[in-house]
Amino acid sequence: MSHTEPSLPPLPALGEIPERMLAAVIRRERYGPPIEAFRLESVATPRPGPGQVLVAIVAAGINFNGVWASLGNPVDTIALHRQRGEELDYHIAGSDGSGVVWAVGDGVRHVSPGDEVILSGAQWDESAEDIRLGIDPLASRSHRVWGYERNHGSFAQFSVVDEYQCHPKPPSLGWEEAGCFLVTAATAYRQLCGWSPHTVRPGDPVLVWGGAGGLGSMAIQVVARRGGEPVVVVSGADRADHCRRLGAVGVIDRREFHHWGRVPPEQDGAAYAAWRDGVRAFNHAIWDVLGRRVNPSLVLEHPGRDTLPTSLYVCDNGGMVVTCGATTGYDADIDLRYLWMRQKRLQGSHFASTQECRAVIRMVSTGAMTPCLSRTVDFRQIGEAHQLMHDNRHPPGQMAVRINPPPVGGRTRGSGGRA
Repeated sequence: MSHTEPSLPPLPALGEIPERMLAAVIRRERYGPPIEAFRLESVATPRPGPGQVLVAIVAAGINFNGVWASLGNPVDTIALHRQRGEELDYHIAGSDGSGVVWAVGDGVRHVSPGDEVILSGAQWDESAEDIRLGIDPLASRSHRVWGYERNHGSFAQFSVVDEYQCHPKPPSLGWEEAGCFLVTAATAYRQLCGWSPHTVRPGDPVLVWGGAGGLGSMAIQVVARRGGEPVVVVSGADRADHCRRLGAVGVIDRREFHHWGRVPPEQDGAAYAAWRDGVRAFNHAIWDVLGRRVNPSLVLEHPGRDTLPTSLYVCDNGGMVVTCGATTGYDADIDLRYLWMRQKRLQGSHFASTQECRAVIRMVSTGAMTPCLSRTVDFRQIGEAHQLMHDNRHPPGQMAVRINPPPVGGRTRGSGGRA
């Protein structure tokens, strides 16, 4: 790097809020490859308002929100902040994290300075009219993703969150383990268990795309723990063993097929026939894995453009394709005949509720699931870790980044305080 990055300042006494902190900052003029977009800078420390909590971040998880934020695409996050009245000309990403409650704003009742917490990535306005009328907060017009649609994510010494984002950190989990898994685990849990009646039941075949990634690694475990049969798609034979260790009944290498992308129009006879043959061959691969001619009752989607047409085709009659993203593109095609004539369901799913977050934290803390932490990097390597994910060269499972060293003495250090 040609620029000089500032050093990490020590944490003050518990309850004291320093004027400035070190953060991995994205600026509009650096939008592009993550390895160039992220830089450590000294910035003003945010202060908690009513109902908010200032957390000293010990570890944070690497996920695709940081990749998208660094690219400035599909959303220019800094421009979005400006439209909503925020004056800062930079963005701090990070939607996963663990740390210590450092100070609290007025009205905070359920956490105190010194508490060790895991942070969830969903924010909403608890006073919003639609929430008060009973809508799921995740469907509220006020819902935003912390560290992506909202600023001051976990890639900083301190972050401000709403009180309900704080979950007790189980003592059995190390800081990096605790800080790396909640976004992917809770997202997968909601996709697979949150859309009744299409939930995983014993014996259900479930197709999981990207099984070696963070989301896929957690999804395999959720399906297996509920008695389902996870059939996993990966982009390399070297990732198959990882998936089998987590409980996959079989693995399909997507590189053996070439029909990915948008569906050709039927008028283009040769192209459409090639796509149809490819998707049928993929369907046969699922049957080979399961040892019987049965299709997945659930398909866990997130690649989008490349895979959604295949997902809808192979999903069983009356089954559900549930998607939480579109890493290969947002303009995906579906053949509506397979949707309505086979009475299938196409469901969007976005992160998880507070209750669902607690459920997966319990599963991880009791050993029913592993966080799948495969690599931990230093704060100065945060751009490199995101670049690996952008290039699909990251190791199987989750990556974490160390921010602050763990505070010594917990609640007894300093006086604690209310901002």
